[in-house]
Amino acid sequence: MYGGRGVLVWGGIMLGSRADLHFFNAGSVNGTRYCNEILLPYVRLFRGAMGLQFLFMDGNAPCHRTVAAEQLLESEDIERMDWPARSPDLNPIEHLWDFLGRCLAARTLPPVTIRELRLALKEEWAAMPQQLIDTLILSMGRRCETCLAFRGDHIPY
Repeated sequence: MYGGRGVLVWGGIMLGSRADLHFFNAGSVNGTRYCNEILLPYVRLFRGAMGLQFLFMDGNAPCHRTVAAEQLLESEDIERMDWPARSPDLNPIEHLWDFLGRCLAARTLPPVTIRELRLALKEEWAAMPQQLIDTLILSMGRRCETCLAFRGDHIPY
């Protein structure tokens, strides 16, 4: 929180690439905003770049699961990964958000205002090594196997 406020941001990742961060303007994100601001301009382009091998993963937020989002994904022939709710430790983007937060905290002059926060987030996102993103994505299979082996219990790492 900066000045009692924060920012709501979305980032998209895939092997070898990432989308620019998207900052939501004031207000909450409902299914319509999610479709118009994320699915259409970003996810549809990722799908176009990847072709039929594209498998979309989201974070199971309520706006991700609306009828509007479901219908849009279906109409665009975008397959969504089946993903258990409340499993952020398995989602690669959650590890990147943590990394981004640590980068912000390590800055000599941490952001103080919302404007500074947005700028700092953009800078740190752009500076994030693509190898880190790729490694996290490629580790999903192993992490899911470990989770299954522990029957969904705490993973020891």
